[in-house]
Amino acid sequence: MKILLVGEYSRLHNSLQEGLRQLGHEVTLIATGDFFKNYPADIKLERTFDQGISKKLKVGLYTFFGIDLTALSIKRQFFQHQEKLKDFDVVQLINESPFATTPNVEQTIISFLKQHNRKLFLLSCGTDHLSVSYALSDALPYSILQGYKNGTVSKERYKYILKYTWPEYKKLHEFVFTNVEGIIASDMDYHLPLAGHPKYYGLIPNPVNLTKLPYLEMPSEGPIVIFLGINRNNYHFKGIRYFEEALELLQKKHSEAIEIKVVENVPYAEYIETYNRAHIVLDQVYSYDQGYNALEAMAKGKVVFTGAETEFYDFYNLQDQVAVNAVPDALKIAEALSDLIENRSKIKTISKNARAFVEKHHDYIEVAKQYLRVWNGEEH
Repeated sequence: MKILLVGEYSRLHNSLQEGLRQLGHEVTLIATGDFFKNYPADIKLERTFDQGISKKLKVGLYTFFGIDLTALSIKRQFFQHQEKLKDFDVVQLINESPFATTPNVEQTIISFLKQHNRKLFLLSCGTDHLSVSYALSDALPYSILQGYKNGTVSKERYKYILKYTWPEYKKLHEFVFTNVEGIIASDMDYHLPLAGHPKYYGLIPNPVNLTKLPYLEMPSEGPIVIFLGINRNNYHFKGIRYFEEALELLQKKHSEAIEIKVVENVPYAEYIETYNRAHIVLDQVYSYDQGYNALEAMAKGKVVFTGAETEFYDFYNLQDQVAVNAVPDALKIAEALSDLIENRSKIKTISKNARAFVEKHHDYIEVAKQYLRVWNGEEH
């Protein structure tokens, strides 16, 4: 089968590509690399006008004339490769806005892909109109928009998420849902808003290439290393302040027993290596399931503080603890960290459970097979 994967936010499409190729399929990935993360792609579209004087020019043109130079550059680069982007059996978008440009450019690109290829699918992965609308509702106890909803964080901090509720993004959402054959969710946070939709094909777990992520035995002696990676762009959406506050509380109680490592806005290749020494990885608070970074850390045997709510355990029918559910409460996070420090054997137990869970449910080749069944119409 000839497959085109469009966009990359987390290495999900890279791992899926690797799994599909292992199964003998021809797979092309086109993406921008997702800003500073710089994920690889077969066809790499470069984001321009995003820094320095050129960014000021871009902002000025957009403010006064509504012209987005970065979006126009992405569009131009895309169509320079148009002959390579035709005649695929399956095209999968990683999001309604796979290139993070303007809705009209995204719609133009998606229209081309729909016209020149056989099947078009959407992966619900990352914020979009439906997930943001769901987060704004009171369907769940907390969401990525919690700070906005309770007034503790300014609306300005959420503009890059709230934009998905704007009319032009709603129009893009409706266009994509009309034109795709089916929609797949990457985890519980995107499954819940889609449940019951007639085009929803269900949740397929994130594919993780375990050959690139060996299990790391953690030292049983010495300080317990706690790692926190911060991306300023999603600082408020992930509830990072709760981790920072919890670490301050922990320092007062266990300063001699711990070592804290904090990094900020580093490329993916550097990030994935930086936490190798860590026993514990602090990932995110406002989620109900694990994102991709959490799963990769779990594969390496880290104890990850992330989304691990009841809905997640029920979906996978889990009996053993595979991660620590991080809730929006610094004191509770600090207490959970203290419990691990004072009962070090728990770290080893959760570490092994985490690796076993990823091996069972997220193996990149087995997950690739699930995608193939859905794309071929064998599962709905």
